Amino acid sequence: MTEPLPVVVSPPSPTGGRRVRVDGQILGLAHGVVDVVEFLRRAGMNEADTYMVETSMFIDWRGGGPEVWSRSRNGGTGPVGA
Repeated sequence: MTEPLPVVVSPPSPTGGRRVRVDGQILGLAHGVVDVVEFLRRAGMNEADTYMVETSMFIDWRGGGPEVWSRSRNGGTGPVGA
């Protein structure tokens, strides 16, 4: 069995969204977990679904977990709408 490719979800950008990379290649700017799922499917990870994206140990969530999609008013990160 092959090891999964490294998936990195960057911290939220100041304008919204989070960059998603697989094995160092940028797949796109996600605005929610569903976007991450779609990017992973397009990259050949057909088993990707929202549960897997939210709980996988192989996804490196930087700047907050799968519930964080925007920067809070004080410059930190927070859930959508914070």
